[in-house]
Amino acid sequence: MRIPRIYHPETLHLHHIVALQEDAAGHIGRVLRMKEGQEVLLFDGSGAQFPAEITEVSKKQVLVKVTQREENSSESPLDLHLGQVISRGEKMEFTIQKSVELGVNTITPLISERCGVKLDEKRFEKKLAQWQKIAISACEQCGRNIIPEIRPIMSLEAWCAEEYDGLKLNLHPRAKYSINTLPELVNKVRLLIGPEGGLSAEEIDMTQTYHFEETLLGPRVLRTETAALTAITALQVRFGDLG
Repeated sequence: MRIPRIYHPETLHLHHIVALQEDAAGHIGRVLRMKEGQEVLLFDGSGAQFPAEITEVSKKQVLVKVTQREENSSESPLDLHLGQVISRGEKMEFTIQKSVELGVNTITPLISERCGVKLDEKRFEKKLAQWQKIAISACEQCGRNIIPEIRPIMSLEAWCAEEYDGLKLNLHPRAKYSINTLPELVNKVRLLIGPEGGLSAEEIDMTQTYHFEETLLGPRVLRTETAALTAITALQVRFGDLG
């Protein structure tokens, strides 16, 4: 059996005995039915990972002892910030999960003119917590030891107006350059992905005001979740650690 990877939100220390969080304990004890003496792999978001041995499994808790600290970075050299206009249903969750697997560092959910999701503040807070859990689970699965940040929801223009010292990109079918033919090499990118209905003409003009470069992916029109993952992959191939 593959050794389970588990995120622990508190700082881990060598030789300390740690009580796993409730969800993690349930997964280890009830789902995987692991026993004392078996190994798990913890990480706390610091960039390191911590092999640990299960010392107690009960109905109330699972205790593990940290046995090693390993410096094991799987982070891309490309610092990639995704601004994703919120999509309906499970599409947003899918985009977050897969973009974390592909190495995105930061995700900001955005509201635009044609955003099809209308939620009140309380439900937005629940969504943010849910999206952060999805990011954590994706890190557990893919081997990342640093948890990407899911930022609070913002308006499209407020996000575009933020100061940024890297390359800012917006997908557009009539752009001059594709990602593979961008004229400069960069290590920091802010990528804007619009809603299912696309950005309005006024919003496209606004992104140019804030110095977003237009780029294209190819001759086909992609759904918002497909566009996000395709663009992230192309950027990681060109500037990051894929391929």
